[in-house]
Amino acid sequence: MARRKKIYEGKAKILYEGPEPGTIVQYFKDDATAFNAEKKDVIDGKGVLNNRLSEFFMTGLTQIGIPNHFIRRLNMREQLVRNCEIIPLEVIVRNYAAGSMSKRLGIAEGTQLPRPIVEYCFKDDALGDPLVTEEHIAAFGWASQQDMDDILSLALRVNDFLSGVMLAVGIRLVDFKIEIGRVFEGDYQRLVVADEISPDSCRLWDIKTGQKLDKDVFRRDLGSLTDAYSEVARRLGVLPASNVTKPTLIN
Repeated sequence: MARRKKIYEGKAKILYEGPEPGTIVQYFKDDATAFNAEKKDVIDGKGVLNNRLSEFFMTGLTQIGIPNHFIRRLNMREQLVRNCEIIPLEVIVRNYAAGSMSKRLGIAEGTQLPRPIVEYCFKDDALGDPLVTEEHIAAFGWASQQDMDDILSLALRVNDFLSGVMLAVGIRLVDFKIEIGRVFEGDYQRLVVADEISPDSCRLWDIKTGQKLDKDVFRRDLGSLTDAYSEVARRLGVLPASNVTKPTLIN
């Protein structure tokens, strides 16, 4: 088999040229990073779990008509996605105060917000992905006003979907991050949810106990990250029970 061409390697994923024009193979790594990669480790099975969980969420979005880049899962660590022009923004939706919002505004973690709040960060690791306003986005041409209207609508629709799915299995969706990509079909542009949706990009707390089931387990040294992600997968029925505790198998 010919060696695949690597397009990009990030902290958690590697992108390769896809088998058909307009496609990319997205490979999920076991690497875990926090605090802008100041803290690093390799967590056996994390990539497998995130691949399967992101497939589950993206497929759910497709079923309710929310466009995204997911095409199909290829194996336990890889999925085929549409090639997108990624808008250089992290789109964050917050339902409860946590993390940087709590630090910035002095709001106790876990405080329910009056309504979902959408924030934007400029994607630049060297700058620490700084918080930006719509005024910055417009001034620097990162997205048009129509794009921003569509991004806000997509973000809130994803929030409604994820909140309901998580609530049904006893998990509180505290906040999450998505990326948005442009897909071109002739002269027509469409915005789609891209990158991934997984416990790496969400804050997930058990509703009854407050136990963290997301990357804060790694950030704050709260236990096994694989166990936390496996618990999310178990509740959602993403992995067979026999595989939940052994996510390192790959095919």
